[in-house]
Amino acid sequence: MLYAILSTFVLAAFSPWVHRLAGRHSGWVLALLPAALFVYFASFLPAINAGETVVIVTPWMPGLDIQLSFLVDGLSLLFALLISGIGFFIISYAGRYLEGERDLGRFYVVMLSFMGSMLGLVLADNLIAMFVFWELTSVTSYLLIGYNHEDLKARKAALQGLIVTVGGGLALLAGIVMLATAGGSYELSEILNSGDAVREHAWYLPMLILILLGAFTKSAQVPFHFWLPNAMAAPTPVSAYLHSATMVKAGVYLLARLNPALGGTEVWFTVLALVGAVTMFLGVFLSFRSTGIKSVLAYSTVMALGTLTMLIGIGTETALLAAMTFLLAHSLYKGALFLIAGILDHEAGAKDFLQTGGLRGALPITSTVAMLAALSLAGVVPMLGFVAKEGMLESVLEAPGLVPVLTLLASVSAILGVAVAAIVGIRPWFGPRVETPKSPHEAPPALIAGPMVMASLGLVFGLGPGLADVGILAAAARAVNGGVPVDAYLSLWHGLNWPLAISALALVAGLLLYSRWDRVRALLAWVDIAARFGPERGYERMMDGIVRISDWQTRLLQSGYLRYYIMFIVLATAAMVGVTAQIYDVSAGPLRLQDLRFYELVIVAVMGASALFAVLSRSRLGAVAALGSFGFTVALTYVMFSAADVGITQILVETLTVILLVLVLFRLPGFLGLSPRLIKFRDALVALAGGGMVMLLLLSTHNAQEIPSIARYFIEEAVPSGHGRNVVNVILVDFRALDTLGEIFVLALAAVGVYAMIRFRAEDRK
Repeated sequence: MLYAILSTFVLAAFSPWVHRLAGRHSGWVLALLPAALFVYFASFLPAINAGETVVIVTPWMPGLDIQLSFLVDGLSLLFALLISGIGFFIISYAGRYLEGERDLGRFYVVMLSFMGSMLGLVLADNLIAMFVFWELTSVTSYLLIGYNHEDLKARKAALQGLIVTVGGGLALLAGIVMLATAGGSYELSEILNSGDAVREHAWYLPMLILILLGAFTKSAQVPFHFWLPNAMAAPTPVSAYLHSATMVKAGVYLLARLNPALGGTEVWFTVLALVGAVTMFLGVFLSFRSTGIKSVLAYSTVMALGTLTMLIGIGTETALLAAMTFLLAHSLYKGALFLIAGILDHEAGAKDFLQTGGLRGALPITSTVAMLAALSLAGVVPMLGFVAKEGMLESVLEAPGLVPVLTLLASVSAILGVAVAAIVGIRPWFGPRVETPKSPHEAPPALIAGPMVMASLGLVFGLGPGLADVGILAAAARAVNGGVPVDAYLSLWHGLNWPLAISALALVAGLLLYSRWDRVRALLAWVDIAARFGPERGYERMMDGIVRISDWQTRLLQSGYLRYYIMFIVLATAAMVGVTAQIYDVSAGPLRLQDLRFYELVIVAVMGASALFAVLSRSRLGAVAALGSFGFTVALTYVMFSAADVGITQILVETLTVILLVLVLFRLPGFLGLSPRLIKFRDALVALAGGGMVMLLLLSTHNAQEIPSIARYFIEEAVPSGHGRNVVNVILVDFRALDTLGEIFVLALAAVGVYAMIRFRAEDRK
């Protein structure tokens, strides 16, 4: 399994060379890999249909007990077959559609990398591995949306999609860590068997919110739906693959995968059902309002994603089987329709439905395929889309507690869905001929083969729904249902019932609505005004705010003045130390001044006076002398605690430092002026914060010794290991030789710098 996924990344790396060698046939050559992967994944069908679940473990870092694990069940296998099967047609289509493009080789690299990332996402059993692949899909999607990188609109859409999905990914990361903690494992196969423990955990609600944020942003649920239509700035093969059949369904996959662990609660049902239903309605409404070919298809994809989310939230056996059926049906008809949109652009130059009409004679095969796919979108007998829509309506009518709301939204959405399908399946092909930017002609086999097969499969599975019902769809629904077989079935005829009545009403009302499309669309002009206050406007305000905050913090934190850098570092460190001390209840211990001897108080007083004089002195020479006095008192402190050698070293270093400073200061200009009182007060507070932090650290470490001191070790090993009785010297020369060497190097470097300053200053005066 690992090698199957890695093969896509390997081929991606070599795809530019394949493109150069194969030329115009490079798409067909590269498409052989997803075809081979489809055959490989199909080999799992007998075992999965028999009710088995396959877990494949690959050692990754055996020494650290880290491994990559992959889970193959009905759900992951259904997605893997869609990714590889549709990927075959997308790659072969792209080779012809983008023929002659300068960056076609780069397109292959990113598209195949995306395919591998998506396969890794749906097959990963480990949560961290799944998250890594999740983020890889966001990154590769960003590169694909921004394929036309010289186009400002494409770059802006790519950045928007990246920020929304990666922002949700950060929430998802926190959520899956909490999920692993609650479930006791990072393996999905184990977590899914611990549903009761997860649902009863105290973290259930926050983890659910975080995971839903990740899923909703990825699958364009309200209010994050706006990025998906904007992503249509990508080339048509990208739109067909990422934004209808694969990536945008990653969030839906996550919800379906975690349904056994997180589902079954009131909050799960309410949030998913309502958010999904609102997204379903809003998506199809905006689709009906749009005129751009890819915009209409993009918003109808939002509708489908909302439908899938709603069905998973309802969670009944009928709803879960309907969700898997709708997933397959949508991937087939929407993939076909997006590719047909590319044909209209490639062969006729049409990007808007208002630019089309009467093209059936010039594109007879394309028009037939488009109408077949549109019938599935509308949910017309005998297409698989009809079977899926019937299952959706039946599930809504069985939803506990929300039947009126969900039924109303589903019924209106069904009516608008028929109207949208009519726009796609009737408007470009019938009616008076409209002049298009290009002279239209039938698409070549590489462009029409994919849509033809996908639309035909929608008809085949619709005529014989049992072909999928007893196979992969039942296995997928069983996986979403926690491994329990669903007590539901697919059929074109369930008798006279309410779902059939709603479907018939939707068909009639939808066609009537389509016949008044231009007039109704004019009445919906207020939508453009309302969009100014929608979530996309909130996103734009957020981005503007980020820019303003970045500008402000750059001026503040990266001013170019060293004193400000030091001040912020000291304050930030002091704040972190203080907060940590409060969290862990670190105590500095009692300070008993009565225990101090008289001469110790004198030394402390001299230190304080020296430091204060150095700060307040107007003379550089006086400041240097005060610093020297401070250093000598430190040497006295060492002597008091029986560290005579260290005290002597301190005296020598301090004497040398004072001499060097005096030599340098005599050659520098005098003080330019003193800081204002407010600035001095601020600097004093910073100094006190830094000093207090150091004091807190020293006192807390002195009073909280949790491990044995190493002093005894040095004393015992000084003679046998260091061959010296002066313990301090042995430590510096033997035990900490590299440390001492580093200090010598620093002093030597400082001396060279001082010498250079003095010499250059002398040369300047000549």
